[in-house]
Amino acid sequence: MSLYKKIIRREEKISVIGLGYVGLPLAVAFSEIIDVVGFDVNPEKINSYKSGIDSTNEVGNEKLRNTKIFFTGNSDDLKKAKFHIVAVPTPINSDKTPNLKPVISASEVIGRNLVKGSIVVYESTVYPGVTEEICIPILEKASGLKCGLDFKVGYSPERINPGDKVHRLENIVKIVSATDNEGLEEISQVYQLIVKAGVHKASSIKVAEAAKVVENSQRDINIAFMNELAMVFDRMGINTKEVIDAMNTKWNALGFTPGLVGGHCIGVDPYYFIYEAEKLGYHSQIILAGRMINDSMGKFVADTIIKKLVLSNKVVKESKVVILGLAFKENTADIRNSKVVDIIDRLREYGIHPEVVDPKANASIAKYEYNIDLIDMNNVKNADCIVLAVAHDEFKRLSLVEIDALFGGINKEKILIDIKSVLERRVFEEKGCTYWSL
Repeated sequence: MSLYKKIIRREEKISVIGLGYVGLPLAVAFSEIIDVVGFDVNPEKINSYKSGIDSTNEVGNEKLRNTKIFFTGNSDDLKKAKFHIVAVPTPINSDKTPNLKPVISASEVIGRNLVKGSIVVYESTVYPGVTEEICIPILEKASGLKCGLDFKVGYSPERINPGDKVHRLENIVKIVSATDNEGLEEISQVYQLIVKAGVHKASSIKVAEAAKVVENSQRDINIAFMNELAMVFDRMGINTKEVIDAMNTKWNALGFTPGLVGGHCIGVDPYYFIYEAEKLGYHSQIILAGRMINDSMGKFVADTIIKKLVLSNKVVKESKVVILGLAFKENTADIRNSKVVDIIDRLREYGIHPEVVDPKANASIAKYEYNIDLIDMNNVKNADCIVLAVAHDEFKRLSLVEIDALFGGINKEKILIDIKSVLERRVFEEKGCTYWSL
């Protein structure tokens, strides 16, 4: 009997290793159909999930309280499963090189608890070759088993879009790959239990690995193009949004907009491709140039804020700047690799210590990761400059009166920096506000 059949008959379990923004929704989705072991090395996270508290906001507390997942931080519990999915983060180091420590550690943990007949599937983003050249040897060494003979390995890149309520796990086609055809069929069947959009069977693991880094690198390059245009249009005195609105009337316009590019995917994955290309003697030109542009946008926005303060005859060091949003994108609590931090760091160089508001982000994580103290919107008073950095729905719903109240002072010069161009420029300029958008 196949492993897939044993899983759907609840004779075998699957495990999800790494219960973050990707792993938790995946584990919850599977748990509605089959038995799931959810493993994470963070004891606070495990205790939070057991209490029904979803710190990612991707699943929701109610759904988490009703899930049948067996949450654990004890790696020995992985022996209870035969189908393992690795969903740990793969960040970059300070020198922009891949940090494979989490995926290596996960491989070691699984290897120590691997039994014959198991399948291990990696979802973590890596450059082509990592699964077969790094992960499989670790699994073999730690387990004493042989891949292809005693267990099988696959790669299925995660495509979850945090904060997106439309493009969800179940309606995004799942790329799957494996070391052999038998494993590919098993993996495909398991994922099709929860992915209604179906699967795309890649011809090899390397193809699947490459597809992941390429799809995000493509987006990165397109956004970098728009960011470069925005910087040039700013010098020309042309409103970028108006240009984009006009351009998008053509049927084949791509619809990209300028902005801060952070997070765990688009702001990271291109560096994995660049790293492997350089190992093979090719120095990336387009992808690296795109990364350099996007990584510079925080500094560009911060310098623009300073310029607007000076032109408004404000004393820079005494100016009160309030930033709305810390998450790397709208409607998510995820602050990993947030480029809003680049704005804050640059403003601090000028002696400005901005106040930061984000109703979705976790205050303790913000303090631990960036030494940023989040404040409540109700405590914002007498701002000289409001920076709408992240287009959370809460911020987009703010009325003119509510935003005006954040400034205070009848005759006060008011500066509004709308990075995502979500507010009505004309309305604020008619009220005498200095308005700037990217």
